[in-house]
Formats: sequence, structure tokens, C-alpha cells
Amino acid sequence: MKGGKNIKEKTAQEWIPVDSFDKEGFIKMKNLDIIKVLKVEPINYNLKSDLEKESILNSYKIFLKTCNFNIQIIIQSNKQDLSEHINQIEKNIQKKENKIIKNLGKKYIKFINDINSSKKNSSKIFYLIISDNLKKIENASNAEEIIKADLKEKYFKVKECLARCGNSVTEVESKNELIEIIDSFLNARKYLNK
Repeated sequence: MKGGKNIKEKTAQEWIPVDSFDKEGFIKMKNLDIIKVLKVEPINYNLKSDLEKESILNSYKIFLKTCNFNIQIIIQSNKQDLSEHINQIEKNIQKKENKIIKNLGKKYIKFINDINSSKKNSSKIFYLIISDNLKKIENASNAEEIIKADLKEKYFKVKECLARCGNSVTEVESKNELIEIIDSFLNARKYLNK
């Protein structure tokens, strides 16, 4: 007790807003939101010509204008694991007799480690989260099915619009993948130190 008040400690499950997952990849939240997580495979915008860039931006503007529903864009950066690559280089330079080549190999390994530690080589994963709340449909026995059908329709709309930009959009349906995604945002330190 602190200050004479009885404080109930909460379990981790009570703090996490997720209520349940279903086999179609929908997540039901404790506040009665139902969400769908979409994974976007991005294009390399910097490699496009000026004309292609303009077309992509116009398609993206259309996408934003047509999304008249709740949408959240999340970008997750992950540091690349280059240990296997570095080990291969170390094995190769150990076989070399030439000191100049060995020295260049060591400098290259240092260079890779410096870039890796400064996170300049991180990969990005893009997620879109679309949601709707069960409270908006009152007195309907099949409210959850209606919301899920509506979210599916929104998924196809997002997929079509982003395909015009050159992006590939897929539903995240695996419960394990959804848990890993949620864990990566709730437990960010673990993933930043990888």
C-alpha cells in the first residue's frame, strides 16, 4: 500500500489492449475495436525516374483521398544481421597469404560494423492498420461479421490503390506473426538491440 490506498497490481495481460485473435487475422481489442493488419512491400522510390515519381505521388494522393476510414501507418526499422556475411569474409581473409589483402579485409569488416552500428543499413517494414468499432452497429446480432466484411472491403480498396503506386499489400493472417508484430511495438527495446 502506498499512501494508505490499496493499489491493485495489473498483470501484463490486463495492460495489453488485445482481447482475441481469429483465424482470419482479425484482432478484437478490449475497447471493441476490430483491427486488420496489412503488410506493405515498398518500392524503391529513389530508383524511379522523375516521371515515375510524379505518377507514384499522384497515385498516393488518390489513395489518401479515397481512404475515408481509420487507418494507421506504422514503419518499423530493423537492423540487419550481418554476422554471417562478416564470418564469411573473416574465413576468406584467413586463407589469404597476402598481408595487403588481409588488411583490406579487416578494414572492410570494420567498415561494415561501423555502418551496422550506426543503423544506416536497416530495413523497413511498413504496416497499415485499419480498424472499426463494434459500438457503431447497435442492436445487430451479427455486428462482428458486418465489421469484418467492411474491413475486408477496405483491405481490397487499399490493396488496389497502393498497387497503382507499385506496392504489394498483403493481409497479416497468421496469429504468430500478429503476436510478433504487436510484441515488436510493445517491447521495442528487444528489437532495437538485435
